[in-house]
Amino acid sequence: MRLFDPHIHMTSRTTDDYEAMHASGVRAVVEPSFWLGQPRTSPASFLDYFDSLLGWEPFRAAQYGIAHHCTLALNPKEANDPRCVPVLDELPRYLVKDQVVAVGEIGYDSMTPAEDTALAAQLQLAADHELPALVHTPHRDKLAGLRRTLDVVRESALPPERVLVDHLNETTVKEAKDSGCWLGFSVYPDTKMDEERMIAILRAYGPEQVLVNSAADWGRSDPLKTRKVADLMLAEGFGEDDVDLVLWRNPVAFYGLSGRLTLDVATPEATHEGNSILRGAPKDPDGPAAAPGESDTRAAAPSPGA
Repeated sequence: MRLFDPHIHMTSRTTDDYEAMHASGVRAVVEPSFWLGQPRTSPASFLDYFDSLLGWEPFRAAQYGIAHHCTLALNPKEANDPRCVPVLDELPRYLVKDQVVAVGEIGYDSMTPAEDTALAAQLQLAADHELPALVHTPHRDKLAGLRRTLDVVRESALPPERVLVDHLNETTVKEAKDSGCWLGFSVYPDTKMDEERMIAILRAYGPEQVLVNSAADWGRSDPLKTRKVADLMLAEGFGEDDVDLVLWRNPVAFYGLSGRLTLDVATPEATHEGNSILRGAPKDPDGPAAAPGESDTRAAAPSPGA
């Protein structure tokens, strides 16, 4: 089984997660840029973050056989902070990078005038750069947020078939589907969707143009949710082709609109910017074992970046 998680924040996950995801069938991910968890204080912190999504995370992912791409944007929450808004002027030089397959996450958090402005501006950037857009719908007042989102999309230069509307649920799915946009669903412990609700939506609306993601981040989340949805689809009578459509071919088709999606995973270099991720050195299998309670003092110097 091949799986593509089209919305996951691997910056906040460990290498153990990459290993477990590969074992479960995940072979590709898209990581949307999102907020830091605490307020950013300048555009410079965005730029370092964008650089990590273009370099460090693909390096980590490739070590576990996973293709990594990203989407870049000023996210809705931070669109309300005047200290962050100047990053809009920096985005064009990042949106030309090969690993960037969409503008995102953009959209609404609190549905403020500042968010209106940022959403419209970034839809225009997507059109200018011939990229699709990943749109975050708000976690509160979801139907009102969706309608406001779709109004801005209709007024933009970006056609709906190049827009993925994410974090949908039973309240918003019909109007989103009627709009012609792609449909995104985040399956997440306690909040958002769960596997059973996702199955019910697939039965009611079909698998066409549906993308399922884990949205895993530094909160209570699960990077294996795509596999759990796939397993439940099979258990509930969906065919293997349906699973492959929702959890592989649909995300490939949407992000393929960028013309930049590359699913082959090259063998990574030994280090990235001098850092191998490794710490210390492996045990010498021919040397004496350390006594109980003792550390191995024969280890080499830490790898660069340690």
